Amino acid sequence: MFRTVKQWFSDPPEKILEQAYRAALMIKVIEDEYFNQQPVKGENASYSEQVVAYFQNEVNQNLEIAKAKLKQFKNTRSFIQWSSQNFPRNKCFKNTSVILEKLNFIESVIFHYEEQRQPKQKTKEKPPLTVDAQETPRRSVKFSYEEKLEKKAVGEKDSERLDENGNISDQTSVLPRSLLRTLNRIKREIDPKSSEAEEEVVKTFRTSRDKTAISIRFLLILIIVPLLTHQITKTFVISPVIEKYFIHEEEQVLFINRDFEEEALMELQHFEETLRFKEILGMKPAMSDEEMEKKVKEKAVEIAHEYRHRSTNAIENIIADFLSVIAFGAVIYFSKEQIAVLKSFIDEFIYGLSDSAKAFIIILSTDMFVGYHSPHGWEVILEEIGRHFGLPESREFNFLFIATFPVILDTIFKYWIFRYLNRISPSAVATYRNMNE
Repeated sequence: MFRTVKQWFSDPPEKILEQAYRAALMIKVIEDEYFNQQPVKGENASYSEQVVAYFQNEVNQNLEIAKAKLKQFKNTRSFIQWSSQNFPRNKCFKNTSVILEKLNFIESVIFHYEEQRQPKQKTKEKPPLTVDAQETPRRSVKFSYEEKLEKKAVGEKDSERLDENGNISDQTSVLPRSLLRTLNRIKREIDPKSSEAEEEVVKTFRTSRDKTAISIRFLLILIIVPLLTHQITKTFVISPVIEKYFIHEEEQVLFINRDFEEEALMELQHFEETLRFKEILGMKPAMSDEEMEKKVKEKAVEIAHEYRHRSTNAIENIIADFLSVIAFGAVIYFSKEQIAVLKSFIDEFIYGLSDSAKAFIIILSTDMFVGYHSPHGWEVILEEIGRHFGLPESREFNFLFIATFPVILDTIFKYWIFRYLNRISPSAVATYRNMNE
């Protein structure tokens, strides 16, 4: 019990506020990505009832976390100021503007969903305001928290505490109300008759398990279906049709590009020179011109068969890859619900990483694709793609691609870090900059 109380008050207020901010931010991400920036309701999206229920469960969990951490943040601030008058305020609140911004965001999200759950009660309790409906939550929250910080700065302590509705509380007690609320929460947690905590843990575990299973299964489907489509269509449909109707042994050698022809001629020339070399060294008995011509002809037929197969294989790869892309698009089109669950799983996985892990992944990705040694890797990738599709190698195109595409990727990385990651996890950006330097 004392360990729980110690943990409740020992966590830094900024850390507690950051946890509440992340929970509210997760709710905002779900609204923006899956419900067209609207509340999480069935009428705001074209998902099934099961998927909507899943997202509502995610919102409720994060909403409870945000409210609990926000209450803990308020209680921690009160307890710190009540327990030590000489406590340096700037150590706990280094950036008032950032704190106000996060508090505004958290309170606006909580106010938004509380207003939906109890619309009638809220309209009775609060008088009508003259500002716009969209600006009311943020502006009212901002004013209330600015007043609280100003009062704490000039020394007004427990006599003028604001409650959740923004009114001054008239109730007094011997012990601080924050300590009493903490003890009541601990009492509810250790109460053997209360099964809400166990049910919540089991429900959270089942939701996480189902989400993980759906995400992994969908990822395997995205990988396996295109691969199976490529192999089956190429082996049993495309290859027999091309070999039967388009390729004949008596026809001239089919070189799909000039590079194949040059490679075949160089290989034949190398074979003939090897025979001459071994004959001169006495490693093989001397051959007449007719025998030499016969061996060279046999090798030429073998090379022709090999390059005919490589040329037809390139054509088959083009058609099979096109069918694989169609299969992949069909899976994406008919799996919108699984995509929503997968995106939520990826978001939760990324947000769950530590700042050092995020910075490590970013540095690894940038160095691999846009770093100093990336041009060599891109050159190998382009050569393999050209060989797969039977395209002739173009050094000019390779150099142009390497000079432009990594630069575009680097710009996208930097824009994502500045626009998205800097807002989601500023500490991860700071860690990334320190590690990169």
